[in-house]
Amino acid sequence: MTRVLVVNAGSSSLKVSAIEVGRREPLGAMQVDWGSDATQAPDRSSALKRALAGLPDGFDAAAHRVVQGGTRFRVPTLVDDEVLDELDALSELAPLHNPVAVDTIRAQRALLPGLPCVALFDTSFHATLPEDEYVYPLPYAWYADWGVRRFGFHGLSVEWSVRRAAELLRTDASELSLVVAHLGSGCSVTAVSGGASVATSMGFTPLEGLAMGTRSGSVDPGALLYALRERGVHPDDLARVLDHESGLLGVSGMTGEARVLIEAADAGNDRARLALAIFVRRAAEGIAAASASLERLDALVFTGGIGENAAALRAAICARLSVLGIPQVATGNVKDDAVLAGGGGSAAVLRIEAREDIVMADAAAGLLGK
Repeated sequence: MTRVLVVNAGSSSLKVSAIEVGRREPLGAMQVDWGSDATQAPDRSSALKRALAGLPDGFDAAAHRVVQGGTRFRVPTLVDDEVLDELDALSELAPLHNPVAVDTIRAQRALLPGLPCVALFDTSFHATLPEDEYVYPLPYAWYADWGVRRFGFHGLSVEWSVRRAAELLRTDASELSLVVAHLGSGCSVTAVSGGASVATSMGFTPLEGLAMGTRSGSVDPGALLYALRERGVHPDDLARVLDHESGLLGVSGMTGEARVLIEAADAGNDRARLALAIFVRRAAEGIAAASASLERLDALVFTGGIGENAAALRAAICARLSVLGIPQVATGNVKDDAVLAGGGGSAAVLRIEAREDIVMADAAAGLLGK
């Protein structure tokens, strides 16, 4: 059996697992929290070393999640020094993610020299987006000359959700039209038709789209111009606000953690309640928009930390989507993958655990012929 070290260096945590290809239960898994901004966390090597200490030894390959692959990286790629330099150059398109991933890959190569290392890209799944989805309504030269376009993210999570939804609905993925809502510290929705991405909410960077934990999602660009021109906000400060001081945190003034805000809202905190209401509204609007790219809607999938675990928010989002025929779901927590409602002629609502690790392990083993 092929054993793959799966490394997911996210914007707030480092998740590491040992996956034996062909098995779903990991041989071991560890997580190291980096706080709300992983770019400020010190010493990737120490964090990775701590994570590896909790895993079994003996790997045939390492698989790393990289958020932004641009137009250069569309398939799983064997990492060498030249590839790392190219990934570094893409950091301006994913400043919260790519630098952290590149540093972590370098740390892993130093700690486990000689281990084949494969990069997997969240943008790859969205290579099938149609032109009228990925070109922005801006001067065309911005796309043609500067490369400003929609890339889409969370592709590894979406890929697993499609595969798992087909199992739960007992059909082939090629027959499904669905919307995947990945709701966590970062949030996106993706419309998938016949296994291919046809629309997604994140764009040129992971900032676009839904309200998130600490990221704003889409706002009127005129408001940003106003902050720059009339209020004297420096571009670097604006970037910090949009990435780290907005979303659930920005509105609530408390935290970007949905679980904490739900407790605060239940206790009567008005700003916590408002932050969650905005989150629910933006998620529902994103799901509705993505649905417009499909001929029909077979299923709505909730995944990611909030999508999997915040049952009350799931129910509130579905309640807003009744106009699309989305059935109501219970507010009780569900621990396992499940069809929560619908099916058999109406759109189903599914809860699916995000398992990028399985997708990554399979892809790395496939690339290396193992």
